[in-house]
Amino acid sequence: QVQLVESGGGLVQAGGSLRLSCAASGSTFNVRPTAWYRQAPGKQRDLVAGITSSARTMYADSVKGRFSISRDNAKNTLYLQMNNLEPEDTAVYYCNIYPPFRPYWGQGTQVTVSS
Repeated sequence: QVQLVESGGGLVQAGGSLRLSCAASGSTFNVRPTAWYRQAPGKQRDLVAGITSSARTMYADSVKGRFSISRDNAKNTLYLQMNNLEPEDTAVYYCNIYPPFRPYWGQGTQVTVSS
């Protein structure tokens, strides 16, 4: 059974940076494409960035050039470096495999960007 624990969120001013981490238990996490998702209040949960086991990456248009996804397979950890944050990035951020598997959703980590 895979458990995912997100951390690293917080309150930051526009233009600031945060680094999110997702610690995974279970080795199957490392062999699958994994991704970060986010859900703003009143909106659906959207894909933000994804990475394959061979480190190929993809990004939503809204975060291209500002966010960077990476993974450390030895540590079973997924990261999201977020730079030049905008108020529109305010959301709860989650990690999961891609496509997402419902039982893997964790509590997420709140990111709030003030203007």
